[in-house]
Amino acid sequence: MKIKAFLPAVVITVAIIGLLVIFLPKMQLGSKEGALISGARALDKEGRSEEAIKELEKVIAAYPDSKKSGDALISLAALYEKQGKLSEARDSYRKAYESYPDPGIVNTAKPKAEELSMKILFSPIVDSDSKEYTVQAGDTLVKIARVFGTTVDLIRKSNNLTGDNIRQGQRLKVVTSRFSVVVDKSQNILMLKQNDNVMKTYKVATGLNNCTPVGTFKITTKLVDPVWYKTGAAVPPGSPENILGTRWMGISKEGYGIHGTTDPSSLGKQVTAGCVRMLNSEVEELYGILPEGTEVTIVD
Repeated sequence: MKIKAFLPAVVITVAIIGLLVIFLPKMQLGSKEGALISGARALDKEGRSEEAIKELEKVIAAYPDSKKSGDALISLAALYEKQGKLSEARDSYRKAYESYPDPGIVNTAKPKAEELSMKILFSPIVDSDSKEYTVQAGDTLVKIARVFGTTVDLIRKSNNLTGDNIRQGQRLKVVTSRFSVVVDKSQNILMLKQNDNVMKTYKVATGLNNCTPVGTFKITTKLVDPVWYKTGAAVPPGSPENILGTRWMGISKEGYGIHGTTDPSSLGKQVTAGCVRMLNSEVEELYGILPEGTEVTIVD
C-alpha cells in the first residue's frame, strides 16, 4: 500500500529528471551564445567595434546550427553598416535570413538587406555587381548603357549625374549584373532580382479572377506618361481616368504590361484587367533600372 502511494511521485520525479537531461545542455548552450552576443554588444557600446566584430564572428563560426548565429549575423551587419561598409552589411543580413529562416530573423534581416541593396545600387559604390568604367573618346551614356546592358537612368543615378554630359577619362560606376522580375499573383507582390538575389519587394495589383497570364516573358516596350487606349477613346497622360499612371513597360504577351496607377488603394488586390499595377513612384524607380529585354516571370 505504501509503495502504491509513492509511485506517482516517483514517476513524476523520473520524468522531470529525464526532461532536464534532454533539455538542460541545450539551454546552457543557448545561454552561452547569448552571453557572447551580449558581450559583443557591450564592446560596441564602449567603442571597441573591431573587437565586437571578432566576438560575433566567433559565435557564427562556433555555433553554425544555432538560431543565435542568425542573431549574431544581424548584429554583425549592424556594426558593418555603422562603419559605412554597406556591401558587407547587406551580405550579412542576407546570410542571416537565408541560413536561419526563423520568422523573427527574416522579418528583421530581409527588409534591411533590401534597403541596403537599393542604397548601394543608387550610389557610386562599386561592388561585385558593378564595375568602374573609364569614359573613352566618342562615348555617350546611351552607348555605354547599350554595351553593358543597363539603362541611362541607372548610370545617371548611381553616379549622381544631373545630365547626359560626360568627358573622356571620367570614371563611372556601371552595373554589370542582370536584373529580372518575378510577380507572385498569390501574394500580389513583385520582386526585383539582381542575379539570384532579391533586391526589393513591391506590393502590386494583378488581374481580377487571377486573369494575369502566367509564364516567362520579356520587357519589349517602355513608355513615359503613356496614353491609355481603350474602346473608342484615347485617354491622355495625366488624366485621372488614365489607369496606366506615369510609366508603362509592355511584356512579350500582347496587351499586358507593368504600369503605374491612379488608384493606389487597389494595390495588394486582384482587380486589374490582367496587367501588373504599381505605385507611380515605384514603377518609375523600376523603369529606371530595367532595360528592354529584362525577363519577367509571373507565377500563381
